[in-house]
Amino acid sequence: MAFGFQAKAEDFPADIKPLMTKYTCFACHKPDTRLVGPAYKDVAKKKYSVDKIVALIAKPQPSNWPGYPPMAPMTNVPKEDAVKLAKYINSLK
Repeated sequence: MAFGFQAKAEDFPADIKPLMTKYTCFACHKPDTRLVGPAYKDVAKKKYSVDKIVALIAKPQPSNWPGYPPMAPMTNVPKEDAVKLAKYINSLK
């Protein structure tokens, strides 16, 4: 695992946990703590729309998060699942 860190699937709500596991989001992100990538609460503070988060899952823009390693494009995440993930992220405001 990158940098030897890893969030745990149990860090996420029961309805989101399967998606985080399937797409290995937890390998780099936690709800409230910086890991390899930003904490989801920090993403929520940017006030991105659900559509913007969905777009950033598929095609990350490293310039949005200086100081973090670039996220790999997650084009394998279907839009329906990306929308669920984005709504969860925005719920952390």
